[in-house]
Amino acid sequence: MTTTIFRRPAAAWLVFLLVALGVFTLPVSAQTPASAAGVPLRLVVGFAPGGALDMLARAVAEQLRAGGEGQVLVENKPGASSRISIDYVRTSQANGRTVLLSSNAPLILFPMTYRSLSYDVDRDFIPVAHLVEVPTVVSTGADQPFRSLPDYITWLRAHPAQANVGLTSLGGALHFAVIGMGRELGLPLTPIPYKGGAPLVTDLVGGQVPLSTDALASQLELHRSGKVRILAVSGLTRNAALPEVPTVHEAGIKAFDHANAAYGAYVPTGTPPEVVRKLEAALIAAMRTPQVKEAMSRAGMGATGLPGKDLRRILDDERRFWRPIVQASGFRSED
Repeated sequence: MTTTIFRRPAAAWLVFLLVALGVFTLPVSAQTPASAAGVPLRLVVGFAPGGALDMLARAVAEQLRAGGEGQVLVENKPGASSRISIDYVRTSQANGRTVLLSSNAPLILFPMTYRSLSYDVDRDFIPVAHLVEVPTVVSTGADQPFRSLPDYITWLRAHPAQANVGLTSLGGALHFAVIGMGRELGLPLTPIPYKGGAPLVTDLVGGQVPLSTDALASQLELHRSGKVRILAVSGLTRNAALPEVPTVHEAGIKAFDHANAAYGAYVPTGTPPEVVRKLEAALIAAMRTPQVKEAMSRAGMGATGLPGKDLRRILDDERRFWRPIVQASGFRSED
């Protein structure tokens, strides 16, 4: 339909009358929100496909589509320890159609460790929903000679030049856990960052890196199939998905006691409150469906589905916990 620019008041009244009578309608962008206008909902993930966060995004996308959300896309934007994805969402239109799915570390720990960041968490983002709790693991390739964490420690003392530990980002909780474990052992463990869980596992299985630490969800099925050997889990209690696997703490190492992660959803500041509320409700509903809860449980994650106010409180609590640890480490990232 060709758009005509009416210059007279009478013509404007005519347009109003014709719309009211249903003779024609205004362009969809002028009468409906972005969701009704067919704008896809984009769930942005800062890692390559195949990792725990990507797995979560795809499970949520499927439920949002089933719930009538329309077109929902998962966009993987790996690189710079997930900062590329964060900046992409930060500069996107604040209409609720571009959503960042992120672990807490880039939003809590990175501001404490990076000399310069393009984003400020409190200024640039609105927490929408807390989605899952994510246990983490210490693992190795199935062909490595050690079969337990104490075995690895013994092996490492005999091969100190092979002290590399793969992980998916620097400046996060697992990074500080690796540094802490090295200090407890008196060995200079070297964290090696990867662009996601999938490339990390590729090198782990291939023997290019002898040890890794990542989300349990990224490695659980590979452990079950015998390609990866999970040596220990984080936290103070064994994980229900792997009751036979001890905690790192059981090996006498405390560095992984607080190394569990969590994933949440965020939108750019300026997103209208009613849009945030609708998105929050949709995400919480998706996380509470039996399908998503079962999928998360199978992957070793725990679905939460908590509102944005709880996510904000958790972020504040984590800041208070990690700040003295980060300051004591003296670590500053330059990457």
